[in-house]
Amino acid sequence: MIRMLIVLAVGLVLEAIGVVLISKGQKELQHVFRPDLEAIWRLGAEAVTNRHLVLGVVFEAGFFGCLLFLLSRADVSFVWPLTSLSLVVTTITARWILHEQVSALRWLGVLVILLGAGLVTYTEKIREKQQATPPGAEPVSRRP
Repeated sequence: MIRMLIVLAVGLVLEAIGVVLISKGQKELQHVFRPDLEAIWRLGAEAVTNRHLVLGVVFEAGFFGCLLFLLSRADVSFVWPLTSLSLVVTTITARWILHEQVSALRWLGVLVILLGAGLVTYTEKIREKQQATPPGAEPVSRRP
């Protein structure tokens, strides 16, 4: 479980940095106002040479690798809700790196996400305890 949480933490950091870099890179691109093939081609050329976009995609690929690892070892119903923590890490990263203003209501939403992820992790611990106890056997009491 600890190994999975470390991989999750690394993946969340990779995703947060990737999203912030992609956002920064997108803001540096010239915008296409008409669906002109030449303008779209020029935008594509700008995108693949924009270091922020390219690095962002690399970081997102790293996150995807972590996600593949996690999904190969745990239930989707456990892993996927925990990926919502990327919203928490990304909000903090956007505040810190991009200097975005985050309202109190958004921070409240971040807190709700944290509570939800904590609940999902707690249910996994309960499931592990139940699987460790053989059917018909009573769990060992740890009272003195």
